[in-house]
Amino acid sequence: MQEISLNILDIVQNSIRADAKLIKITIEESPLKDVFSFSVEDDGCGMDEEMLKRVTDPFVTTRTTRKVGLGISLLRSSAQQAGGDIKIESKVGVGTLLRAFFSYSHIDRQPLGDIAAVMMSLISMNPDIDFYYVHRFEDKEFTLDTKELRTILGEEVSLSELSVAQWIGEYISSGLTEIYGGAE
Repeated sequence: MQEISLNILDIVQNSIRADAKLIKITIEESPLKDVFSFSVEDDGCGMDEEMLKRVTDPFVTTRTTRKVGLGISLLRSSAQQAGGDIKIESKVGVGTLLRAFFSYSHIDRQPLGDIAAVMMSLISMNPDIDFYYVHRFEDKEFTLDTKELRTILGEEVSLSELSVAQWIGEYISSGLTEIYGGAE
């Protein structure tokens, strides 16, 4: 994958397939500390010890449509190439937490990419799942909570409506511009 946002999309899709009802996505960027990290935490079905040991193997997948599960192994490789790694914690019936770490300044660190479009797509295509998105850049923070959005919009307006999805994308883009100090 060419962008970290696409890795995040892939990991979140794993959470969705694991029947998660709440998915927390946190991105932390600190050029001053030379750290870029993200985490995806869900309340899905979780993995047993055996699957947790094998999940980074590209030839292990729970999918029946294909015989390979490249997402996590590609993410691990990308992180390691950029001076980092991944860590995964999971418990059956509780959920999974994946954390990825990169050296911010490393020449091989992929760009973040269009995280606003990824988040907008995830939210609008999965309107019944709660997403809690936090993005930190140095000491500034942007947060989006779909529970709050649903409360504001009321039950009659779905997060999958085109105008709502477009607003979500614009809201995230605006929030990121603000924490980046006016330039992404």
